[in-house]
Amino acid sequence: MWETEEGLDFLASETLKARYLLEGEKDWNDICERVAKAIATSEKEYLEFKDLIIKKIFLPSSPTLMNAGTEFGQLAACFVIPVEDSVEEIFNSIKIAALIQKTGGGTGFNFSKIRSGCSSGSCADKEEIGPVSVMKLFNEATEIVKRYGKRRGANMGILDISHNDILSFIRAKRVEGELSNFNISVMIPDAFMELVEADRVDEVWNRQTGLTVGQIFSEIVEGIWRNGEPGVLFYDRINRDNFTPALGDISATNPCGEEPLLPFESCNLGSINLSLFVVDGKVNWDFLREVAGKAIRFLDNEIDKNAYPVPEIEAATKKTRKAGLGVMGFHDMLLKLGLPYDSLEALELAEKLMEQITWAAIRESRKLAAEKGPFPEFEDSTWELPMRNAALTAIAPTGTISILASCSSGIEPVFSWVYRRTQLSGRKFTLVHPLFKAHFKSKLTETDYNWLLEHVYKYGTLQNVEKPELVSEEEKRLFRSALDIDWKAHIDVQAAFQKHCHGGISKTINMPHSAGKEDIKQALIYAWRHGLKGLTIYRTGSRQYVVLSLQKSQD
Repeated sequence: MWETEEGLDFLASETLKARYLLEGEKDWNDICERVAKAIATSEKEYLEFKDLIIKKIFLPSSPTLMNAGTEFGQLAACFVIPVEDSVEEIFNSIKIAALIQKTGGGTGFNFSKIRSGCSSGSCADKEEIGPVSVMKLFNEATEIVKRYGKRRGANMGILDISHNDILSFIRAKRVEGELSNFNISVMIPDAFMELVEADRVDEVWNRQTGLTVGQIFSEIVEGIWRNGEPGVLFYDRINRDNFTPALGDISATNPCGEEPLLPFESCNLGSINLSLFVVDGKVNWDFLREVAGKAIRFLDNEIDKNAYPVPEIEAATKKTRKAGLGVMGFHDMLLKLGLPYDSLEALELAEKLMEQITWAAIRESRKLAAEKGPFPEFEDSTWELPMRNAALTAIAPTGTISILASCSSGIEPVFSWVYRRTQLSGRKFTLVHPLFKAHFKSKLTETDYNWLLEHVYKYGTLQNVEKPELVSEEEKRLFRSALDIDWKAHIDVQAAFQKHCHGGISKTINMPHSAGKEDIKQALIYAWRHGLKGLTIYRTGSRQYVVLSLQKSQD
């Protein structure tokens, strides 16, 4: 029943066949050859890029792996498309989004310019033609595009908290399956959160609708408690890292929230596999900095090699040349170092990792500026020295590429040491984490080991194993998975990485099913206070369909 290396290898193999292998390509090496050849500008770069990707030390995002060296040639993962308040502009935005999604890109939109659909009052129960109605059009378009692409289309729908239709927006996904191609997030300024924190919830926030701070905030909390939506984005924190303020404020992100972008900007993502940087129980910092530099050169090359869906995107992207270098395999790195995810040492390491990666990225961007010239908007930017790229780092969820790399995703803790993964094809895999297997299988009898796997699959934890001869207290401390970790520790890790990250971070703040609305309220305030640019909270069991799951009681 239990699959580890064989299952992970098969999962990676099936993923390659389903998404990445082109006609005539046989294996991972063929993909790496194609991608490196398409992105490199010299033989030296070709050999360096190919080596990094083959060994899975650094992986670019899915659109690059799928499209580099093909007739599509669309390499970017993240896009933000403006939505204006006219029929012509709405449908033009839908068309652009369809062209992007056809080639594997994800699209973010702020619908706040769409006029209110409320004829009167607070528009809590029904809406005429307003932002939510427009979002449904975008959702249906994505549904159609799915038939023509290799990757499920993804959207981020954002609405400013001051919009008259904010309640209908917050409630738009209360029924599971509604707007299934969208994540939704509320854009919140500091002024609103200050009132929440001060418990001044009776103050009227929107004079037109009469809605108070408390009425709006309680609806956000209710939605998150019910099924994890909406997410929240913190407007002022995002714009404190807007390196080109002369081009305007940032009001939208890509679908997973890690890349705040200006209208029509796109961004190439790539991730460093941290699990491969532990040597003899220590982090190889020199190698990490070296890889970060090479990765930035790769991502910068992509900006010029990319085939852009429409001229507006090419123009906006090349003005700022933003890159999104991130990480994956963080929890695997911690396990190899013997550090619990929710330890002070893990927080210190998280901050240092991102500090060193961003420092190395800035150093390489300055080198590239000297070689090829700074990004065109440099003179009006907040950078003091010439830079090739306005922004360099962002941490993506790395869902699919972490499968290819056989490592933990992004900066997430391991979901469970034993879990079932449902692929888009519908196939289900029951998998054991390889580091868990390596640790316990060697010390336990086959009977005890299988008992432990059954237990962890059923309960999602080994914290309630009352057999010290099988699992010691020290092992319980190290092998804590997502649901064993307090929500504050989840946020603390995200905050530690955020301190030295130019963009945002995609991460789920897991809460147990028993979590109450007060927990969610406190988590939102805590996240804002600790400098997060946004967050997603998921209470276990609040949705029927999930990608990762444990054994159900009827199994």
